[in-house]
Amino acid sequence: MRECRRASSRAPVITLAIFTFLSLPCAATETDPWESAARIPAEVQLPQIPARNYPITDFDISAGDGADARPAILRAIAAAVADGGGRVVIPRGTWLSKGPIILHSHIELHLQEGATLRFSPRPEHYLPAVKTRWEGTELFTYSPLIYAADVEDVAITGAGTIDGNADSDFHPWHGRAQGDMQRLRKMGASGVPVEERIFAEGTFLRPPLVQFFHARRVLLQGYTAKNSPFWVNHLVYTRDATVRGLRVESDFPNNDGIDIESSRNVLVENCRFRTGDDSVVIKSGRDQDGRNIAIPSERILVRNNDMGGEDGIALGSEMSGGIRDVFFTDNILREGASAFRFKSNLDRGGLVENVYLRNLQVESFKNLFWFQMNYPGELGGFFPSTYRDIVFENIRVGQVDTFLEVHAPAAAPLRDVQFRNVSVERVNTPLVVENAVNLTFDGVTLGSQRIDGVLSWREQ
Repeated sequence: MRECRRASSRAPVITLAIFTFLSLPCAATETDPWESAARIPAEVQLPQIPARNYPITDFDISAGDGADARPAILRAIAAAVADGGGRVVIPRGTWLSKGPIILHSHIELHLQEGATLRFSPRPEHYLPAVKTRWEGTELFTYSPLIYAADVEDVAITGAGTIDGNADSDFHPWHGRAQGDMQRLRKMGASGVPVEERIFAEGTFLRPPLVQFFHARRVLLQGYTAKNSPFWVNHLVYTRDATVRGLRVESDFPNNDGIDIESSRNVLVENCRFRTGDDSVVIKSGRDQDGRNIAIPSERILVRNNDMGGEDGIALGSEMSGGIRDVFFTDNILREGASAFRFKSNLDRGGLVENVYLRNLQVESFKNLFWFQMNYPGELGGFFPSTYRDIVFENIRVGQVDTFLEVHAPAAAPLRDVQFRNVSVERVNTPLVVENAVNLTFDGVTLGSQRIDGVLSWREQ
């Protein structure tokens, strides 16, 4: 959920037009992190699924406009499971599902070219509640439209479309969820057992379009996703996931293209994102609930993607379990509010480190680099987060209003961020800085101005 952008009135903030740093040498690293990144594609295991087809038309499917294809889809999945797994095929045409599609181990859901799987607009079709994670806190609530829990060797493939339905009754819930959000956050912070966190009929937390919850060896490839009620593709507690060649065209509120949460060994490549929120987001849980579960997101490579939406690349703000060893390379970021948006609030805790971004093309954004680490805490504000050891290099930018904006608490300043070989053609405001230590600039050009050196600026 979008959180308010606010700078503290107590801490010093600098906004500079042109200035010069004292140049200092940069310490050489002992190893090249990109050598580690290059191993990720080979390390990510693909699912092993038997090469057997189960067309849904073989399973007594209902005919006619408005007919429910879900029973036939579930029968096809059950038949494949009974045989040890296989490919459930959605053929060309538009097929309505009046409720969630539940995937099992060793199943591939394949949407042929010209196929559209459209979901019912009625929230009651997505009950009973299932166990999931909503904005970083575990609970029982409305089922994701496609849901896979405690599975291995699962795939969604094909050139067809998964349609959350533009007329879904879930969409207006964006403006009705505040009370449920706050209640859930307090439950997570106070340790209410997950089994007692029930948000079903009469509550307003929207489900994602696709979610994998405790999964191993996942492939998402080729399909188009649109009209999601909430986050579009959501990987939670997933190990070994390949996300390849997706087209996300979903412009409703909070429509992140892909949320990678508390997951390890993930490859995202050759996708096109046009989203109502962030294109690619890395997360790991919220506040005490996330710290207690303590599963980080790590070993993630995001490459060769075309990103367009409100924001491009984001980390957080739900990152209480930690994020580390994350790589972005050779991506295009089109336009929006923030190209790179790293965020947390004062309740989160958690450590984000070893994040590397290189060879990126950015067209036009309001903010280029935005670190907002002091969102107001809602639960006491006793757990500031730490972001450190982040490298941006070889980035070409057309136009931005602000080059770098940092807002961090004095107790946990932004640390050890390097900007190397970054070129911006047009910029209005170079820097707004509140509590940062060891920001290194090496070959940064903003229009006709060049910046080299090290900056530390923090409240005493």
